[in-house]
Amino acid sequence: MKELLRSTDPTIIAFATALLEGEDIACFQMDVNMSILEGGIGIFPRRLMVRADEYDAALRVMQDNEIDLGR
Repeated sequence: MKELLRSTDPTIIAFATALLEGEDIACFQMDVNMSILEGGIGIFPRRLMVRADEYDAALRVMQDNEIDLGR
């Protein structure tokens, strides 16, 4: 798996996940539990991971929708 997106904004993660699922690209959110434990103050970013063979297609989806990848 490769990291596609890193953000402290859960709405960006949710939107990106919906876009990827709409394109039949599997994705997985990492660090969700850590960001919940910190109490919602937005210190720890969540990461959105995709399969390595689907990374290029996922990157195009993010770029087409002007989503900042947090890098």
